[in-house]
Amino acid sequence: MAICRLSFGRYKSKKESIMRKLLSNKYFLLGSKIIIGLIFVISGIIKISNPFEFVESVNNFKMLPPELVNLFVIIIPWVEFSAGLLLVFNIYPKESATIISGLLVIFTIAVVVALLKSLTFNCGCLGNIFPQEIGALKILENLVLLGLSINILFNSSGNSFEK
Repeated sequence: MAICRLSFGRYKSKKESIMRKLLSNKYFLLGSKIIIGLIFVISGIIKISNPFEFVESVNNFKMLPPELVNLFVIIIPWVEFSAGLLLVFNIYPKESATIISGLLVIFTIAVVVALLKSLTFNCGCLGNIFPQEIGALKILENLVLLGLSINILFNSSGNSFEK
Protein backbone atom coordinates (compact mmCIF):
# COMPACT_ATOMS: atom_id res chain seq x y z
CA MET A 1 0.00 0.00 0.00
CA ALA A 2 1.34 3.40 -0.92
CA ILE A 3 2.08 5.79 1.93
CA CYS A 4 2.09 9.58 1.61
CA ARG A 5 3.98 11.81 4.06
CA LEU A 6 2.06 14.82 5.32
CA SER A 7 3.82 18.08 6.11
CA PHE A 8 3.23 17.69 9.86
CA GLY A 9 4.89 14.28 9.95
CA ARG A 10 1.87 11.96 10.02
CA TYR A 11 1.58 9.17 7.49
CA LYS A 12 -1.64 8.31 5.74
CA SER A 13 -2.59 5.55 3.39
CA LYS A 14 -3.79 5.99 -0.16
CA LYS A 15 -7.30 4.96 1.00
CA GLU A 16 -7.35 7.83 3.50
CA SER A 17 -6.31 10.21 0.74
CA ILE A 18 -9.09 8.97 -1.55
CA MET A 19 -11.66 9.28 1.27
CA ARG A 20 -10.49 12.82 2.06
CA LYS A 21 -10.84 13.77 -1.63
CA LEU A 22 -14.34 12.30 -1.77
CA LEU A 23 -15.50 14.05 1.40
CA SER A 24 -14.15 17.40 0.24
CA ASN A 25 -15.41 17.02 -3.35
CA LYS A 26 -17.61 20.02 -4.17
CA TYR A 27 -20.31 17.84 -5.76
CA PHE A 28 -20.42 15.49 -2.75
CA LEU A 29 -20.68 18.54 -0.47
CA LEU A 30 -23.38 20.09 -2.65
CA GLY A 31 -25.39 16.86 -2.64
CA SER A 32 -25.00 16.56 1.13
CA LYS A 33 -26.16 20.14 1.66
CA ILE A 34 -29.22 19.66 -0.54
CA ILE A 35 -30.21 16.30 0.98
CA ILE A 36 -29.74 17.34 4.62
CA GLY A 37 -31.24 20.75 3.97
CA LEU A 38 -34.36 19.30 2.34
CA ILE A 39 -34.81 16.78 5.15
CA PHE A 40 -34.77 19.60 7.70
CA VAL A 41 -36.96 21.91 5.60
CA ILE A 42 -39.58 19.17 5.16
CA SER A 43 -39.35 18.17 8.83
CA GLY A 44 -39.79 21.80 9.90
CA ILE A 45 -42.77 22.36 7.59
CA ILE A 46 -44.52 19.21 8.84
CA LYS A 47 -44.02 20.23 12.48
CA ILE A 48 -45.02 23.85 11.87
CA SER A 49 -48.19 22.79 10.06
CA ASN A 50 -49.27 20.41 12.83
CA PRO A 51 -47.96 21.62 16.19
CA PHE A 52 -50.42 19.49 18.22
CA GLU A 53 -49.01 16.32 16.66
CA PHE A 54 -45.50 17.56 17.43
CA VAL A 55 -46.45 18.25 21.06
CA GLU A 56 -47.58 14.64 21.34
CA SER A 57 -44.29 13.42 19.84
CA VAL A 58 -42.22 15.55 22.23
CA ASN A 59 -44.27 14.34 25.20
CA ASN A 60 -43.68 10.71 24.15
CA PHE A 61 -39.98 11.14 24.94
CA LYS A 62 -40.80 12.11 28.56
CA MET A 63 -37.68 14.27 28.78
CA LEU A 64 -38.91 17.87 28.99
CA PRO A 65 -40.91 19.38 31.82
CA PRO A 66 -44.41 20.40 30.69
CA GLU A 67 -43.49 24.08 31.02
CA LEU A 68 -40.82 23.75 28.30
CA VAL A 69 -42.68 21.55 25.82
CA ASN A 70 -44.65 24.38 24.20
CA LEU A 71 -41.55 26.57 23.88
CA PHE A 72 -39.65 23.65 22.31
CA VAL A 73 -42.52 22.94 19.91
CA ILE A 74 -42.68 26.57 18.82
CA ILE A 75 -38.93 27.12 18.34
CA ILE A 76 -37.43 23.86 17.04
CA PRO A 77 -39.46 23.52 13.80
CA TRP A 78 -38.56 27.07 12.76
CA VAL A 79 -34.89 26.43 13.54
CA GLU A 80 -35.01 23.21 11.48
CA PHE A 81 -36.77 24.97 8.61
CA SER A 82 -34.45 28.00 8.61
CA ALA A 83 -31.19 26.07 8.94
CA GLY A 84 -32.32 23.59 6.27
CA LEU A 85 -33.31 26.35 3.86
CA LEU A 86 -30.01 28.16 4.35
CA LEU A 87 -28.15 24.91 3.73
CA VAL A 88 -30.12 24.14 0.54
CA PHE A 89 -29.26 27.58 -0.84
CA ASN A 90 -25.69 27.39 0.49
CA ILE A 91 -26.07 30.53 2.57
CA TYR A 92 -23.87 30.39 5.67
CA PRO A 93 -23.32 26.64 5.16
CA LYS A 94 -20.91 26.23 8.09
CA GLU A 95 -23.25 27.99 10.50
CA SER A 96 -26.25 26.04 9.22
CA ALA A 97 -24.34 22.77 9.48
CA THR A 98 -23.37 23.66 13.05
CA ILE A 99 -27.00 24.26 14.01
CA ILE A 100 -28.14 21.07 12.28
CA SER A 101 -25.33 19.09 13.92
CA GLY A 102 -26.41 20.39 17.32
CA LEU A 103 -30.02 19.42 16.63
CA LEU A 104 -28.95 15.95 15.49
CA VAL A 105 -26.91 15.43 18.66
CA ILE A 106 -29.91 16.42 20.80
CA PHE A 107 -32.30 14.24 18.78
CA THR A 108 -29.95 11.24 18.93
CA ILE A 109 -29.51 11.57 22.69
CA ALA A 110 -33.31 11.76 23.06
CA VAL A 111 -33.76 8.54 21.05
CA VAL A 112 -31.05 6.73 23.05
CA VAL A 113 -32.58 7.83 26.37
CA ALA A 114 -36.06 6.77 25.21
CA LEU A 115 -34.71 3.36 24.21
CA LEU A 116 -32.98 2.99 27.58
CA LYS A 117 -36.38 3.68 29.19
CA SER A 118 -37.83 0.88 26.97
CA LEU A 119 -40.18 3.32 25.23
CA THR A 120 -41.45 2.60 21.72
CA PHE A 121 -43.29 5.14 19.59
CA ASN A 122 -43.12 7.17 16.38
CA CYS A 123 -40.25 9.63 16.85
CA GLY A 124 -42.19 12.44 15.19
CA CYS A 125 -39.22 13.46 13.07
CA LEU A 126 -41.36 13.68 9.97
CA GLY A 127 -44.74 13.65 11.68
CA ASN A 128 -47.30 10.98 10.90
CA ILE A 129 -46.75 11.51 7.18
CA PHE A 130 -43.56 9.42 7.33
CA PRO A 131 -43.78 7.58 10.67
CA GLN A 132 -40.51 6.22 12.04
CA GLU A 133 -40.26 4.09 15.16
CA ILE A 134 -37.41 4.94 17.48
CA GLY A 135 -34.70 2.29 17.49
CA ALA A 136 -31.24 1.39 16.28
CA LEU A 137 -32.11 2.32 12.69
CA LYS A 138 -33.16 5.83 13.77
CA ILE A 139 -29.91 6.24 15.71
CA LEU A 140 -27.92 5.08 12.67
CA GLU A 141 -29.83 7.49 10.41
CA ASN A 142 -29.13 10.39 12.78
CA LEU A 143 -25.44 9.49 13.02
CA VAL A 144 -25.08 9.34 9.22
CA LEU A 145 -26.75 12.74 8.89
CA LEU A 146 -24.55 14.05 11.71
CA GLY A 147 -21.43 12.78 9.93
CA LEU A 148 -22.46 14.46 6.68
CA SER A 149 -23.30 17.65 8.53
CA ILE A 150 -19.93 17.70 10.32
CA ASN A 151 -18.26 17.04 6.97
CA ILE A 152 -20.02 20.13 5.57
CA LEU A 153 -18.83 22.10 8.58
CA PHE A 154 -15.19 21.19 8.02
CA ASN A 155 -15.02 21.07 4.22
CA SER A 156 -17.45 23.73 3.06
CA SER A 157 -16.27 27.12 1.85
CA GLY A 158 -17.93 30.40 1.07
CA ASN A 159 -21.52 31.53 1.16
CA SER A 160 -22.60 30.77 -2.38
CA PHE A 161 -22.40 27.97 -4.90
CA GLU A 162 -18.84 27.62 -6.15
CA LYS A 163 -18.35 28.27 -9.82
